[in-house]
Amino acid sequence: MQDEEKPSKTQRKRVMHELQELGERLVGLNREQLAAIALPENLYDAVEQVQRITKHEARRRQLQYIGRLMRAVDPEPIREKLKVWDGVSTEETARVHRIERWREKLIEDDGALGALARAHPGIDTQRLRALARNAREERNAGRPPRAFRELFRALRDIIADSQPVPEHDGE
Repeated sequence: MQDEEKPSKTQRKRVMHELQELGERLVGLNREQLAAIALPENLYDAVEQVQRITKHEARRRQLQYIGRLMRAVDPEPIREKLKVWDGVSTEETARVHRIERWREKLIEDDGALGALARAHPGIDTQRLRALARNAREERNAGRPPRAFRELFRALRDIIADSQPVPEHDGE
C-alpha cells in the first residue's frame, strides 16, 4: 500500500528533468524578466552566473545545479509567467479575444461605445469614437489597418488599467 503512493524512480527523474528544463528557460530571460519572477536569491544568482559561463561542461554543471535549486521552488508561478510571455496563457488569450470583440463591436455599432463607457468609467470616448470611425473608413477603403491597430492598443490599455464594473463586461 505504501509503495503505491511513492513515485517511481522514473517519475522522480522526469520531474527533475522538467525542473532543469524550466531552469534552462530562466537562463534565456533578460534581467527585467528575471526580476518580474519572484525567485529565491540563490536561484537568481545561479541563473545570472550561468549566463556568464561560456565553457560547455561548466555550463552543463551549473544548469544541473539550477535544476537542483528548482526542487525547492514552486514551479507553477514561473510556468504561468513564461506562458504569458510566450503568449499561450489561457487568461492572456481570453483577454486578447475580449479586446478583439470590443474592437469589432465599436467598429460595427456606434452604440457599443456607451456599453464600454459604462463598463469602464472614465475612458476617453471621443478618441475611441474617432478611432472606430477611422478604422471603419480604412476597412471600407481597403487601406492599411493603422487606426484598426491603434484602436486595439487603446482598448488593451483600457482593459488592462481598469476593472470592469459589470461581471459580463458588456458582452
